[in-house]
Amino acid sequence: MKSHITDRIKLSPGFWAGLRHLMIADYEVARHARLPLTIITEPEVTTAQYSAIWQAYSDLVGDTAKAIINLATSYETMHYPPTVLATYHARDYRDALNRMARYKQLCPPERLQITEEADCCTIELEWHNSEQSGPPMLVGLTLAFLLELGRRGTGQLLTARNIEFSQSMGDVKALEAYFGCPVRIDATCNRLTLHRRDLDRSFVSYNEELLEILTPVLDQSLNEQKQGRSIAEMVKWIIKRSLTSGRPDIQAVARELRMSDRTLQRRLSSENTSFNNLLTEARHEQSREYLADLSLDIKEVAFLIGYEDQNSFYRAFRNWEGDTPSNWRAEHFGVSNKSIGGIG
Repeated sequence: MKSHITDRIKLSPGFWAGLRHLMIADYEVARHARLPLTIITEPEVTTAQYSAIWQAYSDLVGDTAKAIINLATSYETMHYPPTVLATYHARDYRDALNRMARYKQLCPPERLQITEEADCCTIELEWHNSEQSGPPMLVGLTLAFLLELGRRGTGQLLTARNIEFSQSMGDVKALEAYFGCPVRIDATCNRLTLHRRDLDRSFVSYNEELLEILTPVLDQSLNEQKQGRSIAEMVKWIIKRSLTSGRPDIQAVARELRMSDRTLQRRLSSENTSFNNLLTEARHEQSREYLADLSLDIKEVAFLIGYEDQNSFYRAFRNWEGDTPSNWRAEHFGVSNKSIGGIG
């Protein structure tokens, strides 16, 4: 249970560079997603922020299919994180896909289920902590990367048997031309079906020495993640994700963690904290993050961390920082109170 609840997603150093390659500025994506510009330099984001980034990117590009194909084919291998880089140096396509499914656990929210039967290999894309699929752009790109993995690794223009999407993906004809197979929309799941015979194809990029370096490191990271983080960490991240919809309560968080509120209280107590303490910490941390985005006024910041009025936020922030939000922002970012507005 511990590993699948995580709400932290690590962004590779090349993540934003890959988006910029298609002539869309990272700050435009952040603004369209209504996220603080500081998100561009953050090594980790929440699942909600990750989804918002991909949805914003898709909106800015226009056609989802076009964005998927352009990014899948133009993203340079050097920008890939170690979890993906290791798959490009696997022995063959089957080894690469199995490594991808295994190391995908290190970078949720997606997970891959691979099944081989008869002359087919099906790869089903599942979504963590939700019965719904993720943003169409991210879903399509994830499956496109799996085919692109085989094409780059083998050096051959492999095609799929078929591909299914649960949501609209834009220009279906363009996707069919890219995948080389029929594309079904409004399916019950997101699934890529490959020719099983292709899985035996050797990778021209096979590098045994590099794998001997990368594999132990990735396996250790995976084992550490499976041990899970503390309940307090998980609760705080769930709270942060829920702040914009108002003040989250312990019952809702406990349900997401699949335990009773009494059990959650007991687990938090054993870690020397409480739900209210974590709520306060989450609001404090998020307030600093949002105040770093000078395009947000104080009223918006108050709303984003779950306060119904500015005065309540004002009093809370004074308790946290010993100063008003406007003064704190002016001191840390070198702008005057008049230029940024707000209270205090």
